[in-house]
Amino acid sequence: MRELTSTLLDAQKQATAVPYVRVEAANMIGGVVRLDWTRLYTGSESDYFHALAMPADGSLIRARITPPADSRKLYRQRIASPGPGSDFSQWTYTGQYNTVVVAAAALGTEVSIFWINTAREVRRIKSTDSGVSWGSPELLDYSPTTAIYGIAAAYKPGGDLALFFADQSTLYVKKCIGGQWQSKVAWDKTTGDLSGVAVVYDGDFALMVTGKDASGNFKLWSLLHGDGAAVTAGTWSALLELAAAPSGGAFEYRQPFLVKTGVFRCFFIEKYTGEEAYSRPFRSQAISGTGFADGLWREPVPFNLSSEYGLAMAHDNDYAWLSGPAGVWRAPLAALTLDLTDDVISLRQECSETGGSLTVELRNDDGRYSVLGQGDLSVLDIGRRIEFSPGYITSAGSESSAGLSYILESFDHVSAGGKAGLVLRAVDRWTALSDWKARHQFRWNRTSDDTNVLGIIRFVLARAGLGLAVRSQSAAMTGFYPDFTISPGDSGREVIRKLLSFVPDVIFLEGNVACLVNPLASDSAVYSYGDGHQVFEGTYRRGAMKTNRVQVEGLGDGLILAESFTWDQIDRLYDRLQQVGDRDIDSVSEAQQRGQACLRQSEIESEGGSILVPVNCGQQLYDVVALTDPRAGLDAVNKRVMGIVLGYYPRRGEYRQRLDLGAV
Repeated sequence: MRELTSTLLDAQKQATAVPYVRVEAANMIGGVVRLDWTRLYTGSESDYFHALAMPADGSLIRARITPPADSRKLYRQRIASPGPGSDFSQWTYTGQYNTVVVAAAALGTEVSIFWINTAREVRRIKSTDSGVSWGSPELLDYSPTTAIYGIAAAYKPGGDLALFFADQSTLYVKKCIGGQWQSKVAWDKTTGDLSGVAVVYDGDFALMVTGKDASGNFKLWSLLHGDGAAVTAGTWSALLELAAAPSGGAFEYRQPFLVKTGVFRCFFIEKYTGEEAYSRPFRSQAISGTGFADGLWREPVPFNLSSEYGLAMAHDNDYAWLSGPAGVWRAPLAALTLDLTDDVISLRQECSETGGSLTVELRNDDGRYSVLGQGDLSVLDIGRRIEFSPGYITSAGSESSAGLSYILESFDHVSAGGKAGLVLRAVDRWTALSDWKARHQFRWNRTSDDTNVLGIIRFVLARAGLGLAVRSQSAAMTGFYPDFTISPGDSGREVIRKLLSFVPDVIFLEGNVACLVNPLASDSAVYSYGDGHQVFEGTYRRGAMKTNRVQVEGLGDGLILAESFTWDQIDRLYDRLQQVGDRDIDSVSEAQQRGQACLRQSEIESEGGSILVPVNCGQQLYDVVALTDPRAGLDAVNKRVMGIVLGYYPRRGEYRQRLDLGAV
């Protein structure tokens, strides 16, 4: 149950409580600000290697290399106050040619542009006045070869910086500490040739790398070069896969760029060489509330552009920026909300084990909601977040319980009887799980135990933009390592349901988070109805278990067989057998756990019914509540909440919840 203030708890138990329903629209997706990109510049520059940085004065520093046909000349640009009226077409030639790759980084008023040329020289020019003037080129080092396809740099807050570059299959880091450049150091990974690198400093150096693995498969990885935060200074974390394509296939990945605007966001190139070939930027973002080391990213989606060299990223306090040689885009970073509370005519919320929805009717008699998605109503549009907070007017004022949010799926403009209204229809993130379809095959634990059920669930939830909060969990969640495959086209909803069938645990969704619960028969009640909180009506059903005997077969060194029973049900009804075969079960204890999980689910489903009550603002799915209803012979009997329907109809004076119940 969500935590409520004492005054709100007291108010919701009063017979004369005054409802307060807060509804807002927000420009959020996956728990972070949705970036709405506007293109400010379309030029004729050739698509080739380029870089972007933003010093503290808000200027935009761009760098680009011309293609080999134009001698690979290095140009730079400074836009003092970038915006819709800026001229992004004017470039300054640096006098450098035969350059292979380029990177840029900024801290305060200091800006550095790095490049490697065909003489293998690693060079830099530096500005200490935000790019207004530049020093002479410095020779920092030599690369082993000229097969350099990735370079990136990042400053630390104190002024030290690190330069990373990929030479064939080796990633090197070269650091400047206290103004002195150190010797370059190679990473400790074994891969094929690399095709790109991006870096952001965030306590450690967070990196995205593209290239091939040792078997020739194309990969997009994340990893950390430690600076003492999540990883020991000077060491490398493991490579974590974000995207993969098989060797000899038609797909590959190149040119990643990375930025952190509240959460990490990345762009990279997906290149397809088959029929209707393309090279297109794709974008993704890390899951809100997770660390870079977790490697949890939303499924990458395409960006409307054709490019082989990607889009460099930077940001200031107000905007995120994208840049290619012939294009500049920006998107506001501000979190915007629109308060709809005063215009709510009615509302209905539904929550169940398999999905939820929210329907809100707003007044529109003066046409205030006639045109959505524009101007002051820009945050009220398809795909935006609708936040719902049930509450009451209390002695402390208007109080509510936050945490519920939905995605606007559709809206209806209604005109009848001389009146006009707007009906918003929103869905919870079970829809996002259904919408996510695997793009290619994933497989875990084929040859060794590397990822447990909990880890696979986290991964799938992340691909749909969801985080995971563990309220309680079974031993099987972390102790079972199934040989598990997701096939192309499998939906996230079905994958999660299959994974949950292995364990007794359940998941419910609130906002952008999936909450994991292990429902135990010994769970204590978190709230009481009928004793202080009125029950208007109730129906209470107790029935037979659909399954009372389970046979589980597994395959270890030999055949494994374990049975689980509910004897009192068998004595009453004869046996109702469920047989489970799973080659991933390789011990008797795992077979017994699976059998008990099946019986546990059947036990919960064997009891049912519902109660109609004044709205409890903190009620959540799978909460255990103590129910007292003398008319039905119930005295503080524990039940589990399996469904919630909330109705707010002020014209009829209704503000009620119907709770579907199951066994504890």
